[in-house]
Amino acid sequence: MAAIRSLRRKKRNLSRKAATTLATISLLMASSQPCWAARPNITALSLEELLSVEITSVSKKAEKASDAAAAIFVVSQEDIKRSGATTIPEVLRMVPGLQVAQIDANKWAVSSRGFNGFSSNKLLVLMDGRTVYNPLFSGVLWNAQDTMLDDIERIEVIRGPGASLWGANAVNGVINIISKHSADTQGGLLTAGTGTEENGFGSVRYGTKINDHTTYRVYGKNFYRDDLEAADGSKANDDWHQARGGFRLDSAAPDSPYSFTIQGDGYNGNADATTNIPSTSYPFTTNISNPSNIRGGNFLTRLSRKEKDNSEMTLQAYYDLARSNDRLLGDERGTGDIEFQHRFQATTKQEITWGLGCRYTHDVLENSQTFSFDPASRSDMLLSAFIQDEITLVDDLLRLTLGSKFEHNDFTGYEVQPNGRLLYTPHKHHTFWGAVSQAVRTPSQAEHDIRISSAIVPTVALPAYLSALLPPGLTEFVINGNEEYKSEKLTAYEIGYRTQVHEKLAFDLTAFLNDYSRLRTTPASALVNFATANNSGNPALFSQLNYEAGNTMEGNTYGFELVADAKPLDWWRLQLAYTFLRMDLQETGQGLLASEDAEGESPRNQISLRSMMNLCSSVTLDTWLRYVDNLPTYGINSYVTLDARIGWQLNPQIELSLVGRNLLDNAQPEFGSLFINTIPSEIPRSVYAQIRMTF
Repeated sequence: MAAIRSLRRKKRNLSRKAATTLATISLLMASSQPCWAARPNITALSLEELLSVEITSVSKKAEKASDAAAAIFVVSQEDIKRSGATTIPEVLRMVPGLQVAQIDANKWAVSSRGFNGFSSNKLLVLMDGRTVYNPLFSGVLWNAQDTMLDDIERIEVIRGPGASLWGANAVNGVINIISKHSADTQGGLLTAGTGTEENGFGSVRYGTKINDHTTYRVYGKNFYRDDLEAADGSKANDDWHQARGGFRLDSAAPDSPYSFTIQGDGYNGNADATTNIPSTSYPFTTNISNPSNIRGGNFLTRLSRKEKDNSEMTLQAYYDLARSNDRLLGDERGTGDIEFQHRFQATTKQEITWGLGCRYTHDVLENSQTFSFDPASRSDMLLSAFIQDEITLVDDLLRLTLGSKFEHNDFTGYEVQPNGRLLYTPHKHHTFWGAVSQAVRTPSQAEHDIRISSAIVPTVALPAYLSALLPPGLTEFVINGNEEYKSEKLTAYEIGYRTQVHEKLAFDLTAFLNDYSRLRTTPASALVNFATANNSGNPALFSQLNYEAGNTMEGNTYGFELVADAKPLDWWRLQLAYTFLRMDLQETGQGLLASEDAEGESPRNQISLRSMMNLCSSVTLDTWLRYVDNLPTYGINSYVTLDARIGWQLNPQIELSLVGRNLLDNAQPEFGSLFINTIPSEIPRSVYAQIRMTF
């Protein structure tokens, strides 16, 4: 143990020295006055160009982000590169309205507008049109969602419901990760790096063309992330390593209305954790090392036909196979999905988009004493249809969009999710919009079929109102699924305003009120007493207190999100984002998950300030300051983090960079754990260096 502590002290000292070196280099570069006259890439764009990037997530067609009747935020490839992030969740920290917290070295909690958790169930995530929302626990397993970050063209994030187009579970937001066309990734790219926590990572990609209208790329990447520390300073046993590879092929003949895409990925790796499980002997819990093997692959194909009248038809199909196995639960799931979409101009002032979809999933589970499902294998079908009518009421001034999604699932039957949006643009630099939407979050397989042994507690240690009802001995708390569990419902009201007040200053403000009903709780359902034999052979009385998934919580959330973009100088861009969230929830019945817990899982205030400087034609300096409010549910205090990145373009083919993260604090917890008892880690100060070569 002494040797381990000594090693970790040396590692922290190395991190401090590297951080000091980073700060020194920053000051030296900032004093390089002659370099400032240069005009490299990102800051050469005007604010109007930055705000007019094309998006597809709001209406499933290409349109300017500034013309969207929704709270949309776009993370560009340049944003990703200059953030210094090495994973997708870390990139998402810059998005206003999102709550992103790291649990350990390989797990994150990511949500939009509240209800954050390891399995955040109100946020739909897609990668190139393929949903990665996991129906087992309702949420996204972020340690299985990865790609080569250099191949991402942009990430479009809708805060607020997107269910009328994207379907159930797009309740509080939609994240659409869009990769680059293979024609934009020709040639070779090699990256490699190492650091204090990023022990080693590297990637290689090569793209070329088959003929004048068909291009492709292939890539491979590998990384190893070291163990973090637990709250007591011990090793957290949460290291993470993964290998991944994939390809993309695009074809579009210049004289043909058809275009074709085929792509796929495969991955395999281990994500370790320390997990707390119930025990019948003192201290009635046991910490176990719980390594998880995560592997899988996906294959997607898309065929589009675009006519000269701008009408378009798209047929997309994909198959996704995912496997994860640890000491508590094993899951092997196959998902097949096919979707058709058609957009056409119905009249001179009406554009209609409609579509049909079918998704089939089948999984096989391996149960344990702590987590078990009945049945342990099931198949489910989701059928869907949507229609959207975009009506121009007054040319270049007023536009109304009406639409709805219609779905049938095997848990709750038919669901309807309507939506109405109004866009008012009195001036090219002033945009007002409003929306009223309904969305549902359908039950997960866990809420329907699970049994969790949550805790074993001596009866005398329970609150008085419980211990008075129970005999002496031990009490086991059990959480059960409920075949009668209903979909959670949301009615959302949103208004927004965008303006470019000056060629160097722009604002985007959104306010929202979300009204929820039938939210998930776990009220007590039954009390069972039974006798077993203890280790001495004598009878020991056990009580089993059963809780059942229910829909006995309701309430509302409200708040606003502000983004300010500024270019004080030609070589300097600033972006400020502020998020305010207030949650007011109420529940009936005595459950394990109280409304105060749900309210205290997401920060009330968040601030992000990013600075991007082009110090000269070859040197960039980026800093990122973030404030996150406290999380009462987990006893986590508010904190401030500072990240910094220095990039040096050695020549047109080689770039060197040095990145420091969490530079203001040696270690900081960001989240906790409730029912899935992964022991959270402290997020440390870290530094890494990277080389990037093109050929």
